[in-house]
Amino acid sequence: MPSSSTTVVSKCVVQPDQKSDLKPLKLSVSDLPMLSCHYIQKGVLLTAPPSSFQDLILSLKTSLSAALSHFPALAGRLSTDSHGYVYILCNDAGADFIHAKAKHLTLNAVLSPSLLHVHPCFKEFFAYDMTISYAGHRIPLAAVQVTELADALFIGCTVNHAVTDGTSFWHFFNTFAALTKGTAAAKKILRAPDFTRDSVFNSPVVLPVPAAGPAVTFAADEPLRERVFHFSREAIQKLKLRANAANNNNNNELAEVVGKQVNDGWKMVNGNGNNANGNGKTNGGRNDEISSFQSLSAQLWRAVTRARKFENPAKTSTFRMAVNCRHRLEPKMDAFYFGNAIQSIPTVATVGDILSRDLRFCAELLHRNVVAHDDATVRRGVEDWENAPRLFPLGNFDGAMITMGSSPRFPMYENDFGWGRPVAIRSGKANKFDGKISAFPGREGNGSVDLEVVLAPQTMAGLENDIEFMQYVTEAV
Repeated sequence: MPSSSTTVVSKCVVQPDQKSDLKPLKLSVSDLPMLSCHYIQKGVLLTAPPSSFQDLILSLKTSLSAALSHFPALAGRLSTDSHGYVYILCNDAGADFIHAKAKHLTLNAVLSPSLLHVHPCFKEFFAYDMTISYAGHRIPLAAVQVTELADALFIGCTVNHAVTDGTSFWHFFNTFAALTKGTAAAKKILRAPDFTRDSVFNSPVVLPVPAAGPAVTFAADEPLRERVFHFSREAIQKLKLRANAANNNNNNELAEVVGKQVNDGWKMVNGNGNNANGNGKTNGGRNDEISSFQSLSAQLWRAVTRARKFENPAKTSTFRMAVNCRHRLEPKMDAFYFGNAIQSIPTVATVGDILSRDLRFCAELLHRNVVAHDDATVRRGVEDWENAPRLFPLGNFDGAMITMGSSPRFPMYENDFGWGRPVAIRSGKANKFDGKISAFPGREGNGSVDLEVVLAPQTMAGLENDIEFMQYVTEAV
């Protein structure tokens, strides 16, 4: 809950404005591992509304009630049956709604260009601080906290991670905003979530859970620094050109690395191209070009590895990237499937290779893994989990890991509640550790990207002094 500098004015439970007839939804192979993760905490910073805050609070409660009718799972609770299966009971129990004030803060104070690191106030603007998703058995699966600033407003949405991934989270948030804005906006974007449970992720396997419930797999109290780095479209295009520059020597060296495997929970690491033919194409499409985001991720991987100052060049570093599996399966899942439909792709290289070779080396490793993650790879990941059911091991266990979450493709800035697009996107304390990165779209769009980077203090200092990395960082719009 918020600290003393943010005052809670009121708290209530908002229920759907229509009764749900949705049957219990069984948690899938992609949902269950998230029971040990914190609730997702993401929110939007907006300018002050034209109407009174009192009127806005009433309007937000009404639209949240309507949004929960479209997403009845978020108004339910988790339940484990006698066989060990975990379900979402769509029982209309409701979601928490919190009205808070932090009137001592101004928009400029929390977003000042001179403020290099994320203002600590944002950690106070969310419900269920450091609450793991298993707690959804006894508390709501979703909460909205609306915090008044002196001249602005923050709407923080907190959702159980065993119930939604980023795709479903922002689908709900967009619907909530559109319903607040009005009927015309809602009709324009409203698309019903798909609650079917007939994909490969629906499994008869039971996840064994300790009697006391699962625990977070990382040290949630370690000292961290957090900064949002902004990359313009132009800066990212320069990185993409670098990553795609022809380098035959580098390709030969990659052949030695690609194909390595480590004991990983989801899939083989550094796919060796068995899913793509010799010219880099797969499924008839052109996949030989390294993408903008893969190029940016490679730049970050190299810079963070440099900043960590490893002494042993033979030490391995892992870059984990969450991928949406909805469109990777055959037949494809509905784009608006509600739940988790993600897997984590680990890419591994030695510190020596990362630092001594150019950007293309890391970028192509990441690229090949993403291209290789097709229907067969997704199914192998499911089978692997079924053979050894386990919670998702979130954290930086060897000091050399980076975990990339969220996506610049999510429609975060489309959350217009009636008086304009958000000024910024921010997150809470949830699921943060040394090496956790979240990717957001830049506010100006057009292919720009914001990276929310969480690192140990000494590593962040090294990153900020890394000329090769910082030359691509630009001032946010």
